[in-house]
Amino acid sequence: MLGFKCDALRSSKRPQYVAAIIVNLSALFSGMLGAWPSPMISQLTRENPSVGTEPMTENEISWLSSISYISTICILPFYTWLAERFGRKTMGYFMALSAAAGWLFILFAQNLYHLLVSRLLTGLVHGICFSSVPVYVSEIAEESIRGRLGSLLGLGINLGFLITFICGALLSYHSFAIYGTVVPLIFFVAFIFIPETPIYLMRKGDDKQAVRSLMWLRNNDKEIVDREMLQLEKDLIKMTNSSKSTGLIDLFRDRGTIKGFIISLGLFGGQQTSGCTIVIMYTAMIFELANSSLAPAYAAIVVASIQLFGSLLAPLVIDRIGRRALILLSCSGMAICHVLFSIFFLLKNNSYDISSFSFVPLVALSAYSIFYCMGLGPAAYVVATEVLKPDIASHGISMSLVLALICGFVTTKFFPFISSEYGSHVSFLILTLFCTATFIFTFLLVPETKGRSMVSIFEELNGKRCDGNGSLGDGEV
Repeated sequence: MLGFKCDALRSSKRPQYVAAIIVNLSALFSGMLGAWPSPMISQLTRENPSVGTEPMTENEISWLSSISYISTICILPFYTWLAERFGRKTMGYFMALSAAAGWLFILFAQNLYHLLVSRLLTGLVHGICFSSVPVYVSEIAEESIRGRLGSLLGLGINLGFLITFICGALLSYHSFAIYGTVVPLIFFVAFIFIPETPIYLMRKGDDKQAVRSLMWLRNNDKEIVDREMLQLEKDLIKMTNSSKSTGLIDLFRDRGTIKGFIISLGLFGGQQTSGCTIVIMYTAMIFELANSSLAPAYAAIVVASIQLFGSLLAPLVIDRIGRRALILLSCSGMAICHVLFSIFFLLKNNSYDISSFSFVPLVALSAYSIFYCMGLGPAAYVVATEVLKPDIASHGISMSLVLALICGFVTTKFFPFISSEYGSHVSFLILTLFCTATFIFTFLLVPETKGRSMVSIFEELNGKRCDGNGSLGDGEV
């Protein structure tokens, strides 16, 4: 913590912290929009709903919770081209306007279709946020604080979840929508005062604006700016002279690349099939079904607070325990939590007296949140960037995100249907099996990447034997 404060106070770094905090306001409103259905389901399904004249059906609620994935999947393949064509800041403005429009559709909604438009806009916000924020931060930050500033994304999203659950419990439907509209507008205004990234400006040939951008970001420290501009020019020449364009076909160019891509796909798919989105979308509904002793709205606040705590733990444990071990621990813990839920609902559905165990849903969901937010959630992104070579990492991660979004859409869409038709215990048993599958996948295929060079990781993926420290052996597998 002391090191964090010292870096933040250092004059050349202070503007970078300011810019990173401002850009991560988008993670805050993205998280708020993403979690919005959870506290609102009860207001949309009651006798006198907040929108329309008839209570929404389970099928309508499932579409409301899952349709945002469709627009996210649609925007992802085009984001790289759009960001290079129009710039990171233009995409940021578009994201803010989309978020504000989403909240306005919620505010003035008269029927389900207005809310579905809002959720489609939410999907656009998610796609741009998850793609643009890490890129912007990495392009403005010095190497010494790049990782620290990059971790603000998860923190902002989980903070958005918590704010949504608090507002959902304390505010009316329309008051919540008004407050929600304010956040992207604050971001839009603040975003005006921070610069475009110097790397983007250099690639566009605008050296003068690139210098101005760096001068702002380095707090007018001309010595640092001159040094970084020289390095940027060298890097740009090297990229222009030696790099060749890559495409999706390069994900299959050799054994190690294919295996790295499979690992990325498996971990991102495992994220969504573990039930992470279900926890956010249906937290209040799960506690209603369980007849929990704690009011669903307040239980959701507790769970969101614990998720925020879990996201704060992640940077502390991921470099101590190791990525592979942490994912295995995470999958084991999440599977146990789902088993507890499945047993609880099975007993409840068979009319057993479970009043003495009404605390189980809160304990299980809280434990699940910690296991996910400190384990599989962040570790999947870390491992994916370590097992994919830099020139194809963006393609591999984009395709992995598409798979994750498809898995998220399917699980979110069918969770209420399976719970209604076959019982909630069946839904959680299926999630248990998915977590177990991810555990087995990780145990068999994912190497430990902690403290290892990229060269040794790629060599192992290509089939060469490594010792316990990640050094290459003489033999082949």
